[in-house]
Amino acid sequence: MKRPSLPVIAVGSILAGLAWWSWQGMRGPVLDAYQLTARPMVQTVVATGRVAAVSRAQVGSPVTAVVLERRVREGDVVRPGDVLAILRADDLEAAVREAEAQLAQLQQSTRPQAQASLREAEARLAQASREADRRRKLFQRQMITRETMEQAAQAETVARTALEQARLTVQALVPGNPGEAAARARLANVRAQLAKTTIRAEVGGTVLTRNAEPGDLVQPGRILFEIARSGDTEILVPVDEKNLGVLAIGQQATCIADAYPLQPFAATLGFIAPSVDPQRGTVELRLTVRPAPAFLRQDMTVSVNVETGRRARALAVPNDALLAVNGRQGQVWVVEHGRAERRRVELGLRGLVQTEASAGLKAGDWVLADPPATLAPGDRVRVTAAAVPADPATRQELPVKLD
Repeated sequence: MKRPSLPVIAVGSILAGLAWWSWQGMRGPVLDAYQLTARPMVQTVVATGRVAAVSRAQVGSPVTAVVLERRVREGDVVRPGDVLAILRADDLEAAVREAEAQLAQLQQSTRPQAQASLREAEARLAQASREADRRRKLFQRQMITRETMEQAAQAETVARTALEQARLTVQALVPGNPGEAAARARLANVRAQLAKTTIRAEVGGTVLTRNAEPGDLVQPGRILFEIARSGDTEILVPVDEKNLGVLAIGQQATCIADAYPLQPFAATLGFIAPSVDPQRGTVELRLTVRPAPAFLRQDMTVSVNVETGRRARALAVPNDALLAVNGRQGQVWVVEHGRAERRRVELGLRGLVQTEASAGLKAGDWVLADPPATLAPGDRVRVTAAAVPADPATRQELPVKLD
């Protein structure tokens, strides 16, 4: 058999290459695409916060004095009324004793003396009245002079005046009289001042800080102790203001303390701040933890995942495949039978990497990733499977993700 010459082989190879190139051109370019699958979807807002008590009580001294004794330290659990510290109160104790002595003198000495004076005045008036009556009779029988009779009448008048004065004095010293009320008020005032030298807890909770030691001179306005009130625990979380649209009161969250990563616990979104921090562009959330795990500590760092949406089965389209997004509407390039088709889709849950396609697509569709600007409907294309972009939230860069 005669072998083909080299020119014939060369021409054949060129023709075969041209044919392959033409066939490849007819099939279109190879573009990256995502094949959609239906799967459960959860939309969460991811952020980092810190543990905080629902409220804190700051305890100070209402008087200026020297600290004699401090009875609590950080971490101690106190109940309402428990003594936190005792201040020096020598002068106030003396003032209390003085006020008590004044009240006792009024009740035990001045008042009985006035009552005895009244009884004495009554006796003197009776004696004067009898003497005056006797002398009037003697004067009528002309046995004594008028002057002697008038002296007895004058003595009776003086005794009656003295009795009236004694009666007024007794009435002024009856229990509850203004003088006694003033004495009781003075005593109550100095006792109240003395009570202020014993610093007590007004609320039950845990002592967070202390700023008082024996020998310190404390003054009103200085915070001596800070107490975290017992009860519900909250987690304060600042989130990017762009997440406000998906957040709502009552949403559930999963929290993980950095110190206890294997013990997640639940929380409920209970408060969304009405204003945005203009410096950081964040809004503060408060999540209620009920019951609070025993390991939680004040200001502990906690990672929070607030669930803002959930679908049992949904199609997630990577955001780089979406075009002309306008609210709940968007467009994608779909490849069917080797040709590209621009299709309108309805959007649902939104994430920073992926978005739910609630209508317009079905499982198994190929959606072009970052299609070229020159692509036209009906163009032939071939697809190669592209990897779904990594969720930035997993790199702790952005706060929203779709699982």
